[in-house]
Amino acid sequence: REIVMIAVSQDGCALFHAAVHLRADREIVMTAVSQNGNSLGFVVEHLKADREIARVAVSQDGMALRYVATDVKTDREIVIVAVSQNGCTLRNASE
Repeated sequence: REIVMIAVSQDGCALFHAAVHLRADREIVMTAVSQNGNSLGFVVEHLKADREIARVAVSQDGMALRYVATDVKTDREIVIVAVSQNGCTLRNASE
């Protein structure tokens, strides 16, 4: 866990190489998405529905909205944060 935490704090996409149980560790995931929002793509499904994790990921990289759980993509606040960070991400928002 400690090694993975160090790795994702330097490169969030290092989460790709982590064991599944570490991809479900909320603290590790928050560190990873804070460093690289697109690391959300490597997170276990139930954490993709976590609004706080989603908000951090899209504020780091708006394009991370494509990895957010479908029901969270309808959250106006999260979509606004994502689009403010990267206008092109509007295509990833739900109606």
